Amino acid sequence: MKSKHKALVQAVELIPDGSSLMIGGFMAVGTPHQVIGELLRQGKKDLTVIANDSGMPGKGVGALITAKAIKHLIASHIGTNPETQRQMIAGECEVTLVPQGTLVERIRAGGFGLGGVLTATGVGTVIAQGKQTIELQGKQYLIELPLRADFALLAAHRCDYRGNLEYSMTARNFNAVMAMAANTVIVEPEHIVPTGVIPPDAVVTPFCCVDYIVERTN
Repeated sequence: MKSKHKALVQAVELIPDGSSLMIGGFMAVGTPHQVIGELLRQGKKDLTVIANDSGMPGKGVGALITAKAIKHLIASHIGTNPETQRQMIAGECEVTLVPQGTLVERIRAGGFGLGGVLTATGVGTVIAQGKQTIELQGKQYLIELPLRADFALLAAHRCDYRGNLEYSMTARNFNAVMAMAANTVIVEPEHIVPTGVIPPDAVVTPFCCVDYIVERTN
């Protein structure tokens, strides 16, 4: 079997300017920090980023915001990063806010080949502007379209040599669904272990969904 292990520099070199990225994590928990650091070092720009949030100033997705590497952010909230808010108001970064449950379901739909998601969240609000609606059993729903990306950048607790992933507690949040919804999946695990060390029942993302494994340097 061809090795999926790739040096951090080489893995990030695969990502061209203008790419769409799904970045895992929740408030930087479960976020691949060294991959983000290498994106910055290589000066990647004009990125579309799909993430739960924009982290905090200089941390997680927030580091990309500070560097003005993101052209369009699709996230559930930006309240913990004043710089994201400033760039949005100034027109320096396009921000699309999506309710958290809707966001993860749109990503899941993209990964599982569904045509969309029906949700009552946002009906009658600004969220509904320009979107199709449908009535079922007398109740209105929004039709939310799937989300996919060129790359998913994920963090995991453990990864075996084949690429099976185990997540730790809340770091599992968005990582597992994003692994299904991107053309190329790059994972930054805390630990790389021999195949068989991770119990089968603990594997959340199977090796067939992972393209490249990068080893942490510290």
